[in-house]
Amino acid sequence: MLLAGLVLTATPVLAGCTDPPAPAVEWRRCLLDQAELADADLTRAHLRDASFQRAVLTGAKLIEADAIEARFVSADLTGADLSRANLRSVDFTRAIMRGATLAGADLRRATLFRADLSEADLTGANLAGANMSGAMLGGARWTDGRRVCAAGSVGNCQ
Repeated sequence: MLLAGLVLTATPVLAGCTDPPAPAVEWRRCLLDQAELADADLTRAHLRDASFQRAVLTGAKLIEADAIEARFVSADLTGADLSRANLRSVDFTRAIMRGATLAGADLRRATLFRADLSEADLTGANLAGANMSGAMLGGARWTDGRRVCAAGSVGNCQ
């Protein structure tokens, strides 16, 4: 009897992983590797500890998404809007984020190793403790909202 109750309580958590993309979707701890989510509206989505490795999220809206400890390794986020998203400890290793909007995003302790942030908007983003090693920043608008990183900026805004 107790075992049946435990199984029933676990079912809704698993069901969320098959839900279609939508604002405020519950995809916590879901495996969405290689998912095709171009132009998806994931505003205020719950993505904690989810995996989007090699996923296509070009033009997606992740405004105010909660994605703490999610993995976007080698994902394509070209032109995505991650404004005010909670991206603490997110792994963006080798992610393509050209022209992405990260204005006001919390990127504390995020890994942006070799990520392509060319032309991205980092106005007001919190990068405390973020690993920016090898990140391409040419043309990116820096956190102060005024400075634009010089062509060829790698790892820090020149």
